[in-house]
Amino acid sequence: MAEEYLTKRRGYNRAMRIYLACTVRGDRGGVSAGRAIADHLHHLGHDVLTTHLLADNVDAAESALSEREVFLRDVEWLSRCEVLIAEASGSSFGVGFEVGYILGRAAQTGQRVLLLYDAARRSAISRLIVGNCDQACTTFGYQSVDEIPAFLDRHVHSA
Repeated sequence: MAEEYLTKRRGYNRAMRIYLACTVRGDRGGVSAGRAIADHLHHLGHDVLTTHLLADNVDAAESALSEREVFLRDVEWLSRCEVLIAEASGSSFGVGFEVGYILGRAAQTGQRVLLLYDAARRSAISRLIVGNCDQACTTFGYQSVDEIPAFLDRHVHSA
């Protein structure tokens, strides 16, 4: 009961569909941050469509699907999500595609992107990510994974 009250006071009056993007085949250094993001979003009652991407064996599990099946599934999820949250600390063409897909449609769909990366890795992260200033995107370079929940609290509820 108290958690339901706090959830409503913070503006979380309904569960959102969230696509959490993270590197699957590239540098998986951001997986611990991705897990922290997913855990916090679940705690807030949101539906994270891509939690399976955080598993240690994700590449093996995903190999059960063809590339076409992965593309069609993920584009369908991208089309249904309200917010894309990308942990972009690792190099990934897939995460870049997903961010671009949402931002390219944002004016028509109202979808938003929250783009997070480990600030200590800034010089190794694409300048397109770090410098993203699209009005539908909020970029956050975190110093510690411990900063992520407060960032999510400020930005996820405002969909």
